[in-house]
Amino acid sequence: MKILLPPSETKRPGGNGAPLDVSALALPGLHGERHAVIDALVDLAADEAAALKVLKLSPKQAADVVHNRMLRSAATMPAVDRYTGVLYDALDAQTLSSASRRWLGSHAWIHSAPLGPIGALDAIPPYRLAAGTSLPGLSALRRHWADATTEAIAGEDPAFVLDLRSEAYVALGPVPASVPSAYVRVVTEHGRALNHFNKKSKGLLTRALAEDRPRVRSVRTLRTWAESRGIVLRDAPEPGILEFVVSE
Repeated sequence: MKILLPPSETKRPGGNGAPLDVSALALPGLHGERHAVIDALVDLAADEAAALKVLKLSPKQAADVVHNRMLRSAATMPAVDRYTGVLYDALDAQTLSSASRRWLGSHAWIHSAPLGPIGALDAIPPYRLAAGTSLPGLSALRRHWADATTEAIAGEDPAFVLDLRSEAYVALGPVPASVPSAYVRVVTEHGRALNHFNKKSKGLLTRALAEDRPRVRSVRTLRTWAESRGIVLRDAPEPGILEFVVSE
């Protein structure tokens, strides 16, 4: 199984890892697309005013432009530790056991805008780029990433993909039709979507999977594991979607 996670706009600063090594990232078939986005971001960051405008940042967020300028030279840390915010606070990967962190490294991809899906333990620097941004000299990110990412996922031939991304990141790389998958929607018992608990619930679900490290190869085996945990995953009216039922 592979879990596809969204990134977070907020990130932990610093790090003590070596600078970004694009060749060491998961899904190596995306090597060319990654370098193209990095080059565009670094070039844009050379003009702070232009970068603030394109990235839709305020002058108080100029440090994010500096992060982009230093993408190739800044210190790194594992992606699952770099990202913060509601989902990653709930996942709390730094408190997982070594075995659970290794499992995440093997079974979870985090879909970043500049790098595409990367392994949970892949080392990355801080950056600022949202899925809907259009970078000068580059196709819209959806056009740049979608086909290449879908092809790269297909090349990995995962037995099953659990898609926990937001719709914006699904658009940057749909799971190929040839790969068994399920997209997760967080709802109440009566089917009402829960925006407030959406990210937290997905973080807790990912943590539970990392703690138990089940062998999941289908929706059926995923639901069998979930039932053992008291987690309710039910079929949505639409095909290919699971509803993760939580209390308000």
